[in-house]
Amino acid sequence: MQALGVEVLAVSVDSVFSHKVWNETELAKMVDGGIPFPMLSDRGGKIGSLYGVYDEEAGVDIRGRFLIDPDGVIQAAEILAPPVGRNPEELLRQIKAFQHNRNTGEVMPSGWQEGQATLKPSTALAGKVWEVWQPPKN
Repeated sequence: MQALGVEVLAVSVDSVFSHKVWNETELAKMVDGGIPFPMLSDRGGKIGSLYGVYDEEAGVDIRGRFLIDPDGVIQAAEILAPPVGRNPEELLRQIKAFQHNRNTGEVMPSGWQEGQATLKPSTALAGKVWEVWQPPKN
């Protein structure tokens, strides 16, 4: 993520000691060198509560990811129940799309991939997007 200029933080209600054990006994076996970003302990779920992912009854954070721009504004949020895994490729696609928008003001159509056509918002484009963008056919 450093190549994209993005800072990644993992936050859970687990203690820093639990994070250390999990990283050394599990993650290091799946990711060479273990997790490459800080894991923060949110004992009591204060951070999770602010982001709407803390389950007070169970005392755990539900899995969520938040893309926060340099101004501190949440641009995207995804909250998934534990049985469903996350998609790192989609996360990278979204980061690149938000960065492209921030740098150019252009917007990305559904399913946009880096290098594909973008749209330049204007009143002239309203009601005519179909004329300038055709979704890829499957």
